[in-house]
Amino acid sequence: MKRSDKFRQANREALATVWATLVVIIFWWVAGFGLADVNISFLQTPLWVWGGCLGTWIFAILVTLFLTKKVFIDFDLDEEEHEHE
Repeated sequence: MKRSDKFRQANREALATVWATLVVIIFWWVAGFGLADVNISFLQTPLWVWGGCLGTWIFAILVTLFLTKKVFIDFDLDEEEHEHE
């Protein structure tokens, strides 16, 4: 992988991470505030608490797994060492 390709990939990963963060924030907003009017409780805790806390945590883990499987590539940023000098 050429150095320019490595930096392109690093930029792609950074941009994907920003988008993933925004998606998790939107999910948190909808799961927390969006469920505030729902009159359902589980273990004497309103549904919006479960959705805003536990639901967002699980969703963030799933988004992270997606990023690591589909977007991130393991490579070394150091220059390639030539074996035959």
